[in-house]
Amino acid sequence: MSVTPARSTAADAAEAAAHAQPEPRLRISEIFHSVQGEADAVGWPTVFVRLTGCPLRCTWCDTEYAFHGGQWRSLDEVLAEVVQYGARHVCVTGGEPLAQKRCVDLLARLCDAGYEVSLETSGALDVGAVDARVRKVLDLKAPGSGEVARNLWSNLGHLQPHDQVKVVIADRTDYDWAVAQLREHALATRCQVLFSPVYGRLAPRQLAEWILADRLPVRLQLQLHKLLWGEEPGH
Repeated sequence: MSVTPARSTAADAAEAAAHAQPEPRLRISEIFHSVQGEADAVGWPTVFVRLTGCPLRCTWCDTEYAFHGGQWRSLDEVLAEVVQYGARHVCVTGGEPLAQKRCVDLLARLCDAGYEVSLETSGALDVGAVDARVRKVLDLKAPGSGEVARNLWSNLGHLQPHDQVKVVIADRTDYDWAVAQLREHALATRCQVLFSPVYGRLAPRQLAEWILADRLPVRLQLQLHKLLWGEEPGH
């Protein structure tokens, strides 16, 4: 009678390693603690998780440094760093965070950990898989961005009342376009709508006067972090 030799521990370990699922990772540009300067959480101390990469090239982009580089971090490593700041609010941003498929996993993990989570997204990629607990800040691209053709209009169907639509406005042409979208898609009945002037290009007072003159149901948004720190990175 023949006896099959027992497998070695080393062989078992090697086979297990071969079949193991790789640990979920994201390429991270930076994680930092600051005051939220935009959307409905403005003013709250917030941990920002900035993911690397973006398929868009908006003319007024203020985070071009996040297009490339960054470091690969596991989801556990990201959450371990976030918890060190003791903040209740976490904002996942970019770049375009949804360009990395594991972004939705990070969002769900942050929600599970009890954070108030927001996602800043260009509106060019599908938001359908984003956890319903996340506050989506959907940035519709006006003509002045150079990326108006990239708007994924089906994303409007995924908006919930706690989400927000933001339009960054460089001039009167952008404003008129934004008003047309506001009315055509009944945006204000879906969620909050934010009109934000391009920093250094459109005077906030001018945008405020247009909004008031047209009696629009939108919020004027200024970038609080830029009023406090200017263009300094890490805020």
